[in-house]
Amino acid sequence: MLKLKIVSPEKVFYEGEIESIVVPGTLGRFEVLVGHAPIISSLEKGSVEYTTTDGEKNQFDIHGGFVEVQKDVISLCVEIK
Repeated sequence: MLKLKIVSPEKVFYEGEIESIVVPGTLGRFEVLVGHAPIISSLEKGSVEYTTTDGEKNQFDIHGGFVEVQKDVISLCVEIK
């Protein structure tokens, strides 16, 4: 299981546990699963998709931002459309 926190300039958009997330990285979309190597990446305009631990799929669009993955904790700082 992964812990995800999504923040925008306005508010904390989401905070909870997830199974996976797909983000629009600068060099293309990539997926983060349990055990992913630590990474910091800028994000481009596009769609973020994540699946919660109960199987619910969620999707929203962003204008850009950053993602940090560290020891199964994912932090997104994004501008939400």
